[in-house]
Parts: sequence; structure tokens; C-alpha cells
Amino acid sequence: MFKKWGLVAIVGILFVGLSGCTGTPDNVEPVEGFELPRYLGKWYEIARFDHSFEEGLTEVTATYSMRDDGGVKVINRGYSKEEGTWDEAEGKAYFVESETTGHLKVSFFGPFYASYVIIELDKKGYQYALITGPDKDYLWILARSPSISDEVRARLLEKAEVAGYDVSKLIWVEHGKVNS
Repeated sequence: MFKKWGLVAIVGILFVGLSGCTGTPDNVEPVEGFELPRYLGKWYEIARFDHSFEEGLTEVTATYSMRDDGGVKVINRGYSKEEGTWDEAEGKAYFVESETTGHLKVSFFGPFYASYVIIELDKKGYQYALITGPDKDYLWILARSPSISDEVRARLLEKAEVAGYDVSKLIWVEHGKVNS
């Protein structure tokens, strides 16, 4: 059930959680004026820095919904071509400070949390977002559809580069090759 996300993610999150990584990386500010209800729903992972917990996965999506306790339910799902199976992990997220600041802490294992920092967001339509973790080893581009325009891509890459990210390390995620 959690082949790729499972043990490796648990170990990684334990390490991150034990080091208390709910801050923001240097030179990075979370977006202000964030509206959680508009952010909820399904997002496609357009690009990411590679990590063992997502290694080899295509068709990756993240779906956000409300939890009964006021937090956010997170379902990450991806397809492993190597194994021919879908992998899924469920987590939870809570705001670190204000509910209008795009800075949450997310956990896929118990009480251990890591930062989820939205550093760029299409505030008009909530169609794309640039996300980082607790440090500059984490970067994701998410969108409401499986692809983004060249203009949006260029804007997000420039934002990441200015903040100090090595965008040459991004892996561009394949979508549309497998039926869910």
C-alpha cells in the first residue's frame, strides 16, 4: 500500500520531525493573503526535486480536504512504473501561524512535522503554486491541471532561482500515460 511512500517516508519524516523543521528556508517568504478554501482540492505535481519517498513516481497528485479537527487532510498519490502500482500516503497539515499565511506544517507520521511553505501562488485563480519544505532541498511546482504554460513555468523558475534554488535539479513529472 505504501511501497514508495511507506518506510522511507516514515524514516525521512522522523528525521525531519526530530529536527523540528517547521521554519522557512533562508531568503524565502510564504505568501500572504492565503485562502485555504480556494486551495483545497486536487493538484498535479508538475515538477519536483527528487527524494526517495517519490523516486520513480509519475502521475503524482496531492489532494487537500478539511479534517474534522480543523486541519487539512493530505492525500499524495503516484504511479510506480517499475512496480505497475499506485502508491498513496495520507497526511495532515496545520497552519504554523496565521490562516492567511501560506505556511503550514505537514505530517505523514505521528507527531513529526515538516514545513510546507507556499512561496508563489496564483492568487487570482489558484491554478498554480510553488512550494518548498524546511530547507532548499525541497521544491515542488503544483498546478490544477497536468501541465502549465511556458509563461507560468518561466515565472515560477525565476522565482525559485531568485530565492536560491538550483532549478536544474527539478524533475518534470509525467502525466496522462496511465489510467487511474
